[in-house]
Amino acid sequence: MTEMPQELIFVGAVTGARGLKGEVRIKSFTADPKGISSYGDVFEENGEKSYTVRVNGQSKGQVFATLSGIDNRTAAEALKGTRLYVPKAALPEPDEDEFYFSDLVGLKADLVDGGTLGKIKEVHDFGAGSILEVVGGALGVVMVPFTRVAVPIVDMAAGRVVIDPPLGLLEPPPPEAKGEDGAEE
Repeated sequence: MTEMPQELIFVGAVTGARGLKGEVRIKSFTADPKGISSYGDVFEENGEKSYTVRVNGQSKGQVFATLSGIDNRTAAEALKGTRLYVPKAALPEPDEDEFYFSDLVGLKADLVDGGTLGKIKEVHDFGAGSILEVVGGALGVVMVPFTRVAVPIVDMAAGRVVIDPPLGLLEPPPPEAKGEDGAEE
């Protein structure tokens, strides 16, 4: 097993097994999906296991690959849902106006009107676009779509993002409906 590096970046997830000899399907989040094998070993989230990836093909947004130590369908199926990470140091430095999502974690989230919303706790991608999870403000947790309209400024040097919240995003939830007996419906 390779020693786990300090900072890991999420680059893909095993979506299932393919064939009988341990090949897996991976949803890759690298610029070139086949590039998931270009950064050295990949690590599981807990850092307890690492794998050497050999990409064998690609189809419908996924790559087919073999992972070191996985040599049968049962072992491949057991990895379904496993998130794969690489050391941040193995990735190229981003251009001046680019950044890795992990670089956003901890940045201050200011509002366009000058107020503060909180700090970025995490960046999520559930498949419909990236979302910033902002915590620590008066509203508790706020999920902000990470688009140029909703987040027009990312200022890494100043350690902040500026949020122009979509209509209704910062509105408190409506009071829960109550029935005639006063109980919640």
